Amino acid sequence: MALAAQTGSTPHGDSTRPPATGRRGMVASGSQHATIAGLQALQAGGNAVDAAVAVAAGLNVAEPFMSGMGGVGIGLVYMASEGKTRTINFSGHAPNDIDPSGMTRDDIEYGPLSMLVPGNIAGWLTMHDKYGTLPRSQVFAYAIDLAENGVPMTPLIATTVADSIDKIAELTEDGATLALEYSAVEAGALLRQQQLAESMNRVVEGGIAEFYEGSLGDEICAGQKAFNGVINREEIAAYRPYWEEPISTTYRDYEIRVPKPNSSAFQMLETLNILEGYDLEPGTALTEHLLVEAVLKAADDRVLYSGDPKHVDIPLDRLISKDYAEEIRSGISSDKFSGFPPERWNRSAVEASLPGVWNPQSAAQSPMTTHFATADQWGNVVTITQTLGGGFGSCLAPKGTGVFINNMGKWFDLNQGSPNDLKGGRAVDFVIAPSQIYAAEDASFIASIGTPGSYGILHTTIQMIHQFLDCGKNIQEAIEAPRFRYYDIGAIMFESRFDSDMLEQLSDIGYTYDLLPPFTNAVGGAHAIHRTSHGTYLGAADPRRDGFALGY
Repeated sequence: MALAAQTGSTPHGDSTRPPATGRRGMVASGSQHATIAGLQALQAGGNAVDAAVAVAAGLNVAEPFMSGMGGVGIGLVYMASEGKTRTINFSGHAPNDIDPSGMTRDDIEYGPLSMLVPGNIAGWLTMHDKYGTLPRSQVFAYAIDLAENGVPMTPLIATTVADSIDKIAELTEDGATLALEYSAVEAGALLRQQQLAESMNRVVEGGIAEFYEGSLGDEICAGQKAFNGVINREEIAAYRPYWEEPISTTYRDYEIRVPKPNSSAFQMLETLNILEGYDLEPGTALTEHLLVEAVLKAADDRVLYSGDPKHVDIPLDRLISKDYAEEIRSGISSDKFSGFPPERWNRSAVEASLPGVWNPQSAAQSPMTTHFATADQWGNVVTITQTLGGGFGSCLAPKGTGVFINNMGKWFDLNQGSPNDLKGGRAVDFVIAPSQIYAAEDASFIASIGTPGSYGILHTTIQMIHQFLDCGKNIQEAIEAPRFRYYDIGAIMFESRFDSDMLEQLSDIGYTYDLLPPFTNAVGGAHAIHRTSHGTYLGAADPRRDGFALGY
């Protein structure tokens, strides 16, 4: 049957909370403590970059399992005085001496062989060195105090610590003190990180050089070598992030800017180009069908081509062209589901849900990524997604440092002939995809939006952009609207707040699916900032995680 327009109520009902409002500045992040750290930087006269570094450091303490100095990430930095967006890529790379021959998926699940050379702290400080105005000591002060005196555990923190602590102990040297200090693992108990506080103090004093070339770098290298890690001292010392231009497409009256590969964000631009050819009536089964079809077509292209652009040929110009989008649209039926693309490169070995069953992984093995944004009174905006990979990343914090190193090597393919195969020195196909939205007419900034969620980032972000730009939702409503999640092995899942009649219509044209809880972090944990036509900011935080947006 053809899909009918759905009339009446919107699929998600009323927003549960209004957006945060601000005139001079706005911060939205996955922790109230990190958001406060960023807001304090703005109130002290700092700019969006100062605030972003304060937030990143705060998240290292308040969400130590999701991101931190030993993680990797990518950011978009819009400086109003320059009138342009720049990407800063601090996604690290595989160790030069890694030998994937004979390695199994278990070898890179966690532990020393799962690590990429860390990039986060280099990214934070490179931004700060170029654009920051406050001293490092002031920017890091809140996070250091929080690490020394303790952050109260939320249920998410407590669950993740409980799920991870055995692996952390396994990867702590004999006689060494654990990086995490607590009297109980339960909501409300204080989590202290004295070693991390000291490492942050050393970075405040010595900057990038201390972490990569100095004594802290020595300890990072020695700590992973103690467990047969293969990151060598020279590549730690040599690592630096890099600036580059973003890529973009127009979508109706807007321009969407995202990082170029090794970020997988080009999938989002391809998806938007496909969707632009349709009149997407809000809340209808037809619209949801077209969203799914566009997502699946673009996702298959991402899997076919994406990897380290220094080593693989990605036909980027073609993939994000309007002509190619028209070609894709010609193969999409409005009244029949085309089905899932084939599994390629065994990517479901990295992250998958069983078909027909919703089995959430333990917190320790679930993807642990965080997204945040800052904006200031001068119109500058920073949009960052960063990660440790899984809960506490590799679960290895080199002795005495309190710095957990990522396990993002897990996201390589192993010996499949894939463009994302694990090889020494390569950057991973990085699903991190922060985005910024501008008016196509005059390139004025409109919104910053992004989310964690591993491969789901690339289509849950699209759904929020659709809700914001096509459906006229405010930025908080756009984040709270129900979302679907697709897995590479052919499983699609809808939050249960979707209209049941709409889902029945999807069933009639060939969909099989499962329902998720009404609000679940399986579909991400987004944060966003909207600069309104009145020159004020609206901030949004996802109720699916512990996020907070605050403005002043």
